[in-house]
Amino acid sequence: MNVSRPRVLLAVVVAGMLLLALVIMSPMMMTSIPSFIGNGGTQPDCTDDGTRVQEASDSAAADIPADYLELYREHGEKIGVQWSILAAVGKRETNHGRSDLPGVKSGTNSAGAAGPMQFLISTWGGKARIPMSSQFNGYASDGDGDGVGDVYNPADAILGAAKMLKRNGAPENVRGALFVYNRAWWYVDQVQEIAKGYAKSGEVEVPPEADDACDEPLVEAAPSDVVAKILAYALDQRGKPYVWGGTGPDSFDCSGIIFAAYRAAGLSIPRTTFTQWPFGVKIEQGKEEAGDLVFFNAGPGTSPNNPGHVGMVVSKGKMVEARCRLCGPIKVTTYGTRDTIVGFTRPLRNPDVIAQLEKLENA
Repeated sequence: MNVSRPRVLLAVVVAGMLLLALVIMSPMMMTSIPSFIGNGGTQPDCTDDGTRVQEASDSAAADIPADYLELYREHGEKIGVQWSILAAVGKRETNHGRSDLPGVKSGTNSAGAAGPMQFLISTWGGKARIPMSSQFNGYASDGDGDGVGDVYNPADAILGAAKMLKRNGAPENVRGALFVYNRAWWYVDQVQEIAKGYAKSGEVEVPPEADDACDEPLVEAAPSDVVAKILAYALDQRGKPYVWGGTGPDSFDCSGIIFAAYRAAGLSIPRTTFTQWPFGVKIEQGKEEAGDLVFFNAGPGTSPNNPGHVGMVVSKGKMVEARCRLCGPIKVTTYGTRDTIVGFTRPLRNPDVIAQLEKLENA
């Protein structure tokens, strides 16, 4: 096309002015440019393994005794809940054990609560000090390895509190977990505000596996298209409730979500945990892949040879699971820190499934 000389000169001048504007633009203006320009959009940090420990703010370091801060961070990371939330509970309940009110260092308060994290004795296990070799129902925990769950011992009490928060929805549903801890929304609000002040970022973070935007990398990394379909279905069920015997679409139990996920990929596997365990080919721990199953010696009537709970591996160390009615909704959790793992299996190596895959390929 024939372009006149004046128009060409005008275009050169305009381009030069735009370039000059970019060169002299102040650093503040440059940082205000939306990060989606040129990189396809702001992406969430999906590289964390869910156990990253947030840095403590200066106010946290000044307010929390050093031994307590270490325990909050240690047990928060071990169990998989935000240490800042644990610390905020400890602050709100007893000022990190410094309160002289009844029940903090001995006895109970008027509500029957005791210790630095103010557990109801009935919730702890029926008495303040419980040998960990005994049978009990509660959150009594041994955080220092002395063989006793002592509600007045900060190491034990903080570990027990972490377990309670985890069981009731943390780290994803912190508000729900805190409401179970002390059934008042004003309490929940206060604890969250304290936690924000303790975290250097000023926010209570959730692990990347709680972010829907982190599903895509997991699915894309699947070892096959079939596994990608299985993962996509299972991850889409997050947030739905656990119901024993549930196979969807509104609720699931631990084996039900796996059965339904494989069915969504056109494959039929056994329905229950007890029948899924012998069905898949056993996989050595450390060699498991997305789509494999991880089994646990958990639940009534189970044993190392008869696991009663199952989750689906979504990445190394992570699984999607429907755990129990009181454990919160279906979510991605960490399996590497659990001491009840029985083993791993790969249903896709079962001869029946191999035949189904061949049939699907030839259809």
